[in-house]
Amino acid sequence: MSRDVIVVGAGAGGPVVAKELAARGLDVLLLEGGARHGNPPKEWTHFENDANNPLTGFLRVGPSDRRKPEWLREQPQNGFLLQASGVGGTTLHYYGNSPRAYRGVFKGYTGADRGSYDTEHAFPFTYDELVPYYEWVEATLPVQTAAMGVKETVFLGGAERLGIPVQTTKDTLRWSYRPQENAILQPGGTAGRTGDPAHLHYPEATGCTFCGYCLQGCMEPASAPRNQYAKRSTDNSYVPMALTAPAWSPHGRAVTLLADSYVTKVHTARRDGELVATGVTWRNTVTGERHREDAAVVVLAGGTTETPRLWLNSGLPNPNGWVGRGYTDHFLDGVTGLFDRDTGSSRGPSSAARCDFPGYGALENIGLPPAMQAFSMALSDSGIRGQYRNGRGLTGPWDGRTGRVIGPELKEALGHGVDRLLNVLILTGDDVEAQNRATLSALPPDEHGAVPKVVFRHRQRSRRTLAAREFLARRATELLRRAGATHVYRFDWAPLLLHVHSSMRMGLSADDSVLGADAQSRWVRRLYVADNSALANSLGGPNPTLTTQALATRTAETIFVRHFGGHPFVGREDPVPSTDHRISAAL
Repeated sequence: MSRDVIVVGAGAGGPVVAKELAARGLDVLLLEGGARHGNPPKEWTHFENDANNPLTGFLRVGPSDRRKPEWLREQPQNGFLLQASGVGGTTLHYYGNSPRAYRGVFKGYTGADRGSYDTEHAFPFTYDELVPYYEWVEATLPVQTAAMGVKETVFLGGAERLGIPVQTTKDTLRWSYRPQENAILQPGGTAGRTGDPAHLHYPEATGCTFCGYCLQGCMEPASAPRNQYAKRSTDNSYVPMALTAPAWSPHGRAVTLLADSYVTKVHTARRDGELVATGVTWRNTVTGERHREDAAVVVLAGGTTETPRLWLNSGLPNPNGWVGRGYTDHFLDGVTGLFDRDTGSSRGPSSAARCDFPGYGALENIGLPPAMQAFSMALSDSGIRGQYRNGRGLTGPWDGRTGRVIGPELKEALGHGVDRLLNVLILTGDDVEAQNRATLSALPPDEHGAVPKVVFRHRQRSRRTLAAREFLARRATELLRRAGATHVYRFDWAPLLLHVHSSMRMGLSADDSVLGADAQSRWVRRLYVADNSALANSLGGPNPTLTTQALATRTAETIFVRHFGGHPFVGREDPVPSTDHRISAAL
């Protein structure tokens, strides 16, 4: 059997392509190597280790059978790659933050701060060309202004005292602060008004219930249909839409979704003098059986690490050597303030306020449950505060030198609970550099082929990236001081890789990119990429998921028009929100 389209990966981008093409009547097969969490209230818990343990947690990179080991990735550096396999991918973890990218990372930008961006590795089209696709995704998820609580009041009060203006548009044009635009439904009914579980059931409660466990997947409010869960991870938004396409689209055809189906090879053939993608082979991770299926178009959306791995294991062309290269992140850092009053750090959407500094990056408030709070304060490249240094020990307006907080100092910091703390996450714009890459390891292969090796030489960042991180750390510290913090820690985090991109980047030049401006491979026709790896760069610092999904929508439209004789739909049709009652009824 030959499909119209095969999509490999059901994380942030794959379900977007699958949903858009299925809505227009195409036969789409969506393959995911990890689990399908069909009933989270019965499968998940709010216990932090149960969710977040990278070896055994239900949000890990590994098979659905948690008795089996995680999938091996070689990471020969001090760091931690925070990702999840399964339907929803790492959007199961994400906080729903959905800002647009900075204008300076796109072709044709002429602003006064142009020199602050990696313009050699810009997107090969203008920002304005992507805006209609942003708007389509924002209406579909939907993206809304985040619900505000105590920690947002504290954060935004400090931001106001920095002397920067409030941002009132979705486009970021200058240094500013604002509530997040996030993909979390606003609380309604009893949600956000009570902590009594008996009154937090749908439909009495709708949207965010302020549980504070965004990092561990969303299953709130209780008894809600899957497409009404508060956080709009793709398993709660685009996947339900893809599976119920005939119910809400006049030409819709339901996507075939196969979880536990790990793709091991992309097949090609020579046609009319060109190399063309023809299908894939995948392995059922439960039975071990292998299957092959063909399609007119293949879309890779396995993520920034797995997509280049699949490409290289398939023996696909790599004439310029850039498959897997240019692996960017946001060179994160953490700053935490201690307060003598309640900050509400553990309550509400985990990240609902931000400051943007185009040319440098961004700051976000971050609420964490206790174990993840302790983890974040004990992650450093500077050694242990007051004990030893690793040659860094950065000094600045924070209290003391940077470093891990452990032992009595950590106990004292957490002694009054996490709701006396306020965390600020630093997201630094990261330049594209060839030595940062995902490649194949020399370790023994697993059942899916050679395992990936993530090479991230974090001490060889560009001078611009290093300077931007220090600038943002000082702004974060100043914000906390002005908000009333009595003590400020800066940690100088070791690489915590949770915003990773660009390993299969589209680009201006065929010399240093894998994809053209249409997200199609430069060397294999009918083979597209629709995950974070397709991004041309690190967006200047903003969270990547919204841009990946806007780009995936644009890619789906290109596929529909170019290969199936369809017409453009963005700007000509009205997007259907993923909360539409017809989807709820069909689930």
